[in-house]
Amino acid sequence: MRTWPLALPYLVGSALLVLAPLVLAVALAFTDYFGFRAPEFTGADNLVRLAGDRTFWDAVAITGLIAVIVVPLRLLLAVGAALLLARRRDVPGAIGRASAYLPSAIPDAAWALLWLWILNPLYGPLPALLGTLGIPDPGFLTTPWGARLGLVLVLAFQVGEAFVVALAARTAIPARLHEAIRLEGGSAWFSVSRVTLPLMAPIVLVLAVRDVVVIIQNTFVPALLVTGGDPANATLTAPLLIYRRAFEYGELGYASTLSVTLLVLTAIAAVFPLWLATRLTTRQRTRT
Repeated sequence: MRTWPLALPYLVGSALLVLAPLVLAVALAFTDYFGFRAPEFTGADNLVRLAGDRTFWDAVAITGLIAVIVVPLRLLLAVGAALLLARRRDVPGAIGRASAYLPSAIPDAAWALLWLWILNPLYGPLPALLGTLGIPDPGFLTTPWGARLGLVLVLAFQVGEAFVVALAARTAIPARLHEAIRLEGGSAWFSVSRVTLPLMAPIVLVLAVRDVVVIIQNTFVPALLVTGGDPANATLTAPLLIYRRAFEYGELGYASTLSVTLLVLTAIAAVFPLWLATRLTTRQRTRT
C-alpha cells in the first residue's frame, strides 16, 4: 500500500509556506522594489551594493559571535539537564523537566520583555544582585559588550525542544550498558564520557545544527525589544538590520538580497555539524 499521499498535506504546506516565499525573495533580490510600484529589475546591482555594505557584514559578524557563544551554552544546558533528569521518576524529577521546558513555552516577545526588566540597570534584579555580591555591573543595556552579554542570557535558556530530544536520546540508550560498567567497577564519569555522550553525539550535533539556525533567526526579537540594536550598533544583528531595511527604509528589494544572503550563510554554518553527525552515525552503525 502506498503511503505517500499521507505526506501530501505536509508537502503542500511546505510549498506554500516555505518554497513559494523563498522563490519570491530570490526574485525580488534582483530588483529595486519599494512596495509602491512594480519591481524594477536591476540585475546584479544589489549584489554589488551588498559586497560593500559594511553595516550588513558587521551585523553578520555580531550574529555569528552571539551564535558561537549561545549554541554551546544551550547544548550544555539541554544535555546536562537530560543527563540529570533521565532517571528521575519522582516529583522533583517532574518539576525539573517542567522547569527545563517552561522557558520555551513563553512567547519570545514576553520572554524578551521579562529580560528587559531583569537586566534594567536602575531596578533590574540581576544588576542589583551583582552589586550585592560586589561584582561590577557589566552594563547589560548600556555598554557594547554588556549588551551582547545580555542578548546571550536572553537566548541561552529557551532549550525546551532540545532538552526533550536529548532526554529521548538518553532514555534510548540500553540500561544494560551502564549496568555492565557498574559491574566492572567503572565510575559514573567513565559511564558518561565513554558510553553516554558518544552514543548521544550524533543527536547532539543535529541539535547543534538546529540551534545554529534558530539562534541566527531568534536574535531578532531580543535585539529589537531589549537593546534596539544599541549601544552604537553593538547588538545590531543581521535579522534586525534586514527588518529595518525592509520596513523602516522601504528597501524591499535590497532587503530580499540580504535575506537570501543570510539564508545561504546560515546553510553554510549548518553544513559542518550536519556532516559530522552523519559521519558519527555511520561509524556507530559500522561498529555495531
